[in-house]
Amino acid sequence: MSKEARYGLLYSEYEYSSYVRIQSEKCCIIVACFPILAMIFCILYSVLFNFEGAVYTHCDVYNWLPSISAAIGSFSPQREVWQSAVTIQAIPRFFYAFQYLQFHYSLLYPHDFWIAQVAFFLSMVENIALILLSFFVSSQYYSVHKKAFITFIISSEVYMILTCILQSRFKKQFRISLKWKKRFLTTNLIFIVVAVYFFMRHNSFCEPYVYSLFALAEYIVVFSNMAFHSTAFFDFQNKDFVIYKHGFTLTER
Repeated sequence: MSKEARYGLLYSEYEYSSYVRIQSEKCCIIVACFPILAMIFCILYSVLFNFEGAVYTHCDVYNWLPSISAAIGSFSPQREVWQSAVTIQAIPRFFYAFQYLQFHYSLLYPHDFWIAQVAFFLSMVENIALILLSFFVSSQYYSVHKKAFITFIISSEVYMILTCILQSRFKKQFRISLKWKKRFLTTNLIFIVVAVYFFMRHNSFCEPYVYSLFALAEYIVVFSNMAFHSTAFFDFQNKDFVIYKHGFTLTER
């Protein structure tokens, strides 16, 4: 073997060993599991070990479920578990936002690409707002937490609507993904209305259990949002998430 061929072989082996390749479907599941499992842990741990403090409200009436803000931000180790999960999933979420932008660019440009750009911007805002409301907890930074939560809700709702509009233009290509996106979006919108109703009723009448019904509706809002983002499983099938020494990308399998 010549010196050039030997060098080329060694170089190829070095290149092959310098990256990690993960199936995109598995990556989506892993990323989705962090906030889902962290949320379940925070709720259960709060009910089992911090029940009185977690369900307490200014009305001082009996409740049996904590709000999400209380479950993820008022106690330890729940706060640290949730913050760790949000931090871990943040970078992949930003990455998938860029991938969706490129994906929609290839399908839409030059027609209606502005919708994809707005959706991309809202996805970034949603992720940043999630990070802020997770670290600026309501018990210590109520004003910041409240603004971040409202920003998260508005940006996530508009993002989900725009994504469904974009993918409706290509129903055959996104048939399964779009079907589940619409289901999760509908669930999300319905339970936002339900959550607002129970929250206002709780503040107006201070009835027992009403705040728990608000908390339950709030859980469904958050889990349906997570489920919506998990439909990336269908959108990026047959692709691999490749981590290089100096970056990462999605490639065809």
